[in-house]
Amino acid sequence: MAATGAIWRNWGRSESVRPVRVERPASVGAVQRAVQAAASAGLPIKAIGAGHSFTGIAVAPGVQLELSGLRGVIAHNVAKHQVTLAAGTNLYQLPGLLAPLGLALPNMGDVDKQTIAGATSTGTHGTGLKLGGLATQIIGLTLVTGRGELMRIGTDCNGDTSNAELLPAARLGLGALGVIVDITMQLVPAFALQAVERPEPLAAVMDGFLERTASVDHFEFYWFPHTETALTKTNTRLPGDAVLAPIPPFKRWVDDELVGNTLYRALCNLGRLAPATIPRLSRLADKVTGNRDFTDLSPSVFTTSRTVRFREMEYAVPLAAVPAALAEVRALIERRGWKISFPLEVRAAAADDNWLSTAYGRESGYIAVHRFFREDPEEYFRAVEQIMIAHDGRPHWGKMHYRDAESLRTVYPRFDDFLAVRDQLDPDRVFANPYLRRVLGD
Repeated sequence: MAATGAIWRNWGRSESVRPVRVERPASVGAVQRAVQAAASAGLPIKAIGAGHSFTGIAVAPGVQLELSGLRGVIAHNVAKHQVTLAAGTNLYQLPGLLAPLGLALPNMGDVDKQTIAGATSTGTHGTGLKLGGLATQIIGLTLVTGRGELMRIGTDCNGDTSNAELLPAARLGLGALGVIVDITMQLVPAFALQAVERPEPLAAVMDGFLERTASVDHFEFYWFPHTETALTKTNTRLPGDAVLAPIPPFKRWVDDELVGNTLYRALCNLGRLAPATIPRLSRLADKVTGNRDFTDLSPSVFTTSRTVRFREMEYAVPLAAVPAALAEVRALIERRGWKISFPLEVRAAAADDNWLSTAYGRESGYIAVHRFFREDPEEYFRAVEQIMIAHDGRPHWGKMHYRDAESLRTVYPRFDDFLAVRDQLDPDRVFANPYLRRVLGD
């Protein structure tokens, strides 16, 4: 079904576009016809997910392809812990879809609004040095190429394999190789997590970051600028039949909705009107968040409700560089006298072999900086980016950055190999947009 395009905006309100038209295909064949029609009309076509990327990666000035009609489990092999999902399936739908199969994603980030295709194509990741990002869980996928042809890459739930040599490019393809219509994931038996969230002295957390990250299943922390405290999160994996001690519903509502969203939104708005109050407000936020223990099934621990809009830049650096890079960001904020109301987030992930993965070939630490969406982030983000570049950093594809193809080629050893696959699958650049032209070249 096609419609005249209204103005589309992403969640962070950092990107907007009025597409020429919007297509909402309800079948794989309809996706192929939409791509063929766009190509014949000389219009670029882009599939969008949930709009949770802060970059223009999903901006569709030509034909916007909305895949909510492609959702759910297509096939499964419970014995091998494998499931094929339609590309428009949202992450928040997965617990309900996978629980009857006794399966779960091995790892998740803390936001679950994205579609499975959008999350994997942009390099979404969680934390845990033994686990890679979501794209590492893909064993196969099906996409529609720039010529409208259907191509299977990798392995399906029946064990059939084709075009496996393209998988390291296609798992994390930025939407540049084609429209993904389904993804086959290697999952794990459902499991629980014991969560311990504590405020701790920032200096001690930074000093022990490398050792701590290596010794536990999942570790991350937040740091509010203008404070001396890190809000740590340590998750330990338990069997799926472990005794659960979840956060009571009312307490979760108080912690996550009333304090974490409603009160925090008010603090951000107050800080925007009166920046001098931000250091005191940040110390207040430190005192009312991040001190609880609970045990629950993994999706309920990994993910958190986030309704306060913000903009984000996140960089992956070699794991050993995290303490030094974070110290430099801290010194930068103090030196410039900036009043920053949003915390920095620090995580880690295993090395992987996906060509455009931020963790390609190296264990990686992630440092994410944020600004309230009503504030201009550019000066802050550009200055932090220079620190990350000095530490051989790679920007998250779905989060704001200012790099171009010439710059990115220097930090991705397989960059030109990826471009060769792009030439093969989309020679006419049917899936191009301004963001992809900047980061991949024309």
